[in-house]
Amino acid sequence: MNNFFLAIKDILIQETIQSKLDTFKSIYKNFLEDKYNFDITTDIEIFNKPSYHKICKIVKANQIKARKNLHEQSGISALLHSVAHIEYSAIDLALDACYRFQDLPKQYYIDWMKVASDEVRHFELISELMKKYNISYGELEVHQGLFDASMKTLSLIPRMALIPRYMEANGLDSNAFIISKLKLLKNRDDVIELFELILEEEIDHVKKGDIWYKYACNNQKDFTCNYFDIVNKVHPNSFRSNKNINIDARLKAGFSQEEILFLTNQK
Repeated sequence: MNNFFLAIKDILIQETIQSKLDTFKSIYKNFLEDKYNFDITTDIEIFNKPSYHKICKIVKANQIKARKNLHEQSGISALLHSVAHIEYSAIDLALDACYRFQDLPKQYYIDWMKVASDEVRHFELISELMKKYNISYGELEVHQGLFDASMKTLSLIPRMALIPRYMEANGLDSNAFIISKLKLLKNRDDVIELFELILEEEIDHVKKGDIWYKYACNNQKDFTCNYFDIVNKVHPNSFRSNKNINIDARLKAGFSQEEILFLTNQK
């Protein structure tokens, strides 16, 4: 019986899109058929480059060109490429959560493999839609902010706090805001439909992060989990004014009323 964690690492180190997707699908099928052992491995690797470093030109976040007018095809193309990059990165984020944090309940791995499967499907749907707008993943510059965040959070509590509960939760806000802008335009129903699907399914992803964040906190003796302090420690100045908080989605994803009140009252 093959080792689950080593199998996941094999997906993480794939450097082409097709090899990553094909390797994942094969391993996920075997995972669902219970063909892996969960023996803890040694020498868990800390990656120094994201898996897409040979696919995309990586620049600093402040060097990414501002998205053009969504009325124009180039603006939609840039938007779709940006979301494709988020989804491709999210595949690795879900898999790294499986690979890096071992000796957890099996349900943890079931949850994050399901998330990875969703992210693969999202990426494939976006890639197909991008053909209509004459662009493919890798044609535009990207930044590696999500990868850097994952490599700064090498223990479970900070990882669950920062990636699903902060960064992906912010995506619930921004996705809803973008959908509202797209609905003001003509002939964007295909993009709106896809974004609405992603938004609905990402709520569950953030919820899974919320569950395992709270699990990890509850299993720490003499430790008080303050979500805002934990996030700010690894990602300073994270909480600023946001007039577009998706309150309904965040409540479904496990945020408390008190947390949402804090978020909506930031200056």
